[in-house]
Amino acid sequence: MRFFDFEQIMTTARMSRYLNACSGDSKKAMTLYRKNLKLSYELFTIISCFEVAIRNIIDKHYIATLGNDWLQNSASTGGIFDTRNCRLTKQNINEAIHKLRPAYSHNKLVAELGFGFWRYMFAPNQFVAAHTTLLAVLPAKPRSSATIQYNHTHIFNKLAIINDLRNRIAHHEPVCFLPGMAIKDTNYARLHYNHILELFRWMDIDNAGLMYGLDHIINVCNQIDSL
Repeated sequence: MRFFDFEQIMTTARMSRYLNACSGDSKKAMTLYRKNLKLSYELFTIISCFEVAIRNIIDKHYIATLGNDWLQNSASTGGIFDTRNCRLTKQNINEAIHKLRPAYSHNKLVAELGFGFWRYMFAPNQFVAAHTTLLAVLPAKPRSSATIQYNHTHIFNKLAIINDLRNRIAHHEPVCFLPGMAIKDTNYARLHYNHILELFRWMDIDNAGLMYGLDHIINVCNQIDSL
């Protein structure tokens, strides 16, 4: 396809960043756009694996400590999230339950609640409401020191970074540039990828085995760097 036709579909405003990053080389700009889509696809695949893994490990922990119907019970009158500070968490659960009826099940509810919901299980109010036990799902995380506390807030913030990347990809924003600039760079993608791998390790999950045949992120980053 000619660049003119490509640009008409993707818009001049969108393609200008790719064109500038490739010093006006239209062929390279189209290649970079396609490589960015490939990198976005690869990252979203890994994020999807991570999202399923962390929500399931949180669910298993709370089933063991709070019971099989912990989510529904936590949002019921008198439940652990039936408080002013956790009202949005309670609302999210009850809205999901309502959406699932009449085919509601606990497993369907777990799947219905988004990544943001599970991230907030490490937020201060939710963490305390659920009895401050959730760090047990990260048995291999480092020990806290005087310079860094590997507490629930630290985990919440790391999950926020991954959630931001997830939302960026979902809204078709590029991941192959220096943030806010028309400069080709894969450090943003590599850094976020490493955050995911780190959390997999802290959960004591064999990420290489889990993502066998799926993880091509470094290869695609290298292809972008070599353009």
